[in-house]
Amino acid sequence: MNQQIADSIAVTLKQQIIGEDILSLLEKPKSLELGDVAFPCFTLAKVWKKSPQSIAAHIASQLNHDSIERVQAVGGYVNIFLDQQKVTQQVLRKILRDKQQYGTTPTKMGTVVLDFSSPNIAKPFSMGHLRSTVIGNALANIAEKNGYQAIRINHLGDWGTQFGKLIVAYQLWGDKQAISASPIEELLKIYVKFHEEAEQDPTLNEQARAAFKALEDGNEEAQALWQWFRDVSFIEFQTIYELLGIHFDAFIGEAFYNDKMPSVVTELKEKGLLVESEGAYVVEMEEMPPCLITKTDGATLYATRDLAAALYRQQHYQPQKMFYVVGNEQSLHFKQLFQVIEKMGYPWAKNLQHVSFGMMLKDGKKMSTRKGKVVLLADVLAEAITTAQRNMEQKNPSLPNKEQVAKQVGVGAVIFNDLKSHRLNDIEFSIEQMMNFEGETGPYVQYTYARICSILDKKKAPTQDMLFKSLGEQAWPIILLLEQFPKTVAMAFEQADPSQIAKYALQLARLFNKYYAQYKILAEDEQQASRLALCQSVAIVLKESLALLGIESPENM
Repeated sequence: MNQQIADSIAVTLKQQIIGEDILSLLEKPKSLELGDVAFPCFTLAKVWKKSPQSIAAHIASQLNHDSIERVQAVGGYVNIFLDQQKVTQQVLRKILRDKQQYGTTPTKMGTVVLDFSSPNIAKPFSMGHLRSTVIGNALANIAEKNGYQAIRINHLGDWGTQFGKLIVAYQLWGDKQAISASPIEELLKIYVKFHEEAEQDPTLNEQARAAFKALEDGNEEAQALWQWFRDVSFIEFQTIYELLGIHFDAFIGEAFYNDKMPSVVTELKEKGLLVESEGAYVVEMEEMPPCLITKTDGATLYATRDLAAALYRQQHYQPQKMFYVVGNEQSLHFKQLFQVIEKMGYPWAKNLQHVSFGMMLKDGKKMSTRKGKVVLLADVLAEAITTAQRNMEQKNPSLPNKEQVAKQVGVGAVIFNDLKSHRLNDIEFSIEQMMNFEGETGPYVQYTYARICSILDKKKAPTQDMLFKSLGEQAWPIILLLEQFPKTVAMAFEQADPSQIAKYALQLARLFNKYYAQYKILAEDEQQASRLALCQSVAIVLKESLALLGIESPENM
């Protein structure tokens, strides 16, 4: 709708400013008394050397569109009031026709590669890994909604110095039988013990570096232990991903790039970018510390492997964009990585984006695997599901498929709690807050959807061909918000910000519940069919919003 208004204003101004520029200036007034859309004329005043008031008066006198009921010039603003009957008709018909495809970009936009989740082998899947996992999955869903093919890559942390530490820890304190019985729990114990002991005995760190170098050089014992650690970890990871409803197109960890790094180092040398520094090799950066490529002992680093990975992905997928969904603390690493690729002469460096995010906190502090201060994601999901089931036993004991619904609500609550805030914000872990059926939570949105489903079970919604009657004053904000869904989907992708979808879903649920409290949906009158059409439209958009976030929508709760 805003695009149509922007184009109409452009015509009024005789194309002296294009519709896209006008579109960026359109605002939502503070209250509906000031109109449905407002166009401020202050920017034009600076360019045309006329007062904003005179420009606003001119536009108001000339502006004409089928969907506009009236226009007012107030100060330097053009306040536009839409024809509620026509807009309601357009919006509801489109949603009822398109159903779950509403807001989908039909054009094939190319490919987006997303690097996300990336848990470390032989370490538990903690709440600290949740953020990358659910943000990345939501962005992949949103990319597909915007017409892209999303390639989901899990860049497993299956290489690096930590494996030297774990190998040494296993050789010193490992119990094969105990680890076979409870792999991740036992491996975490010896990993934490290594760091505790290393504080007293620094030579352990030297042994760990030597053990990792032996692994890189193909030592059979080291490689056998590494493969075992990897296999048992992968089984646990898959269980978590299945519970979250997340899939990947490739589980390509850091180790995959071992035989691809020498060619990267050679290319850097041939292009004159590699500089020796105290026995190590680096690439000099502008306005940043040098990017370390190989250590003094020749061992590689994150940067070397990420360079190899970027070159491999570009060659195999030729993406329009490449997202790295990794925490804020890695910002310098990715700035260096992107600059090195740019220095190598690759123009696609501009398509790389670090989608950073804040930390998951417990009692205001960062969770740490090294110190054993970690909350396991599997435990949190289990507790959330149990809490959801307990709530249902109290509120709806006759509910069929309680176990399935509890899983949908519990898992959805954990995901929504993460995605409702802008990704750059830190998230405080609280199971009680996640599971609240009131306020800004996943269960609140899911319950609103289930409420609508129960209404539609009693009376089927009409088709999109009907003529919709007046829906009442409280329905108009809902119609305006429904009309904004495609724009919200586009903005969420452009800004790599799933929270826009979560906030949208909360706002839509709140508006509908306000409407539901004031109107009898099933009242037998001439507006009933229109109210049911509104319910159906809200249900479609709520379900699709939750699906974009990776959350299921139970029809009964």
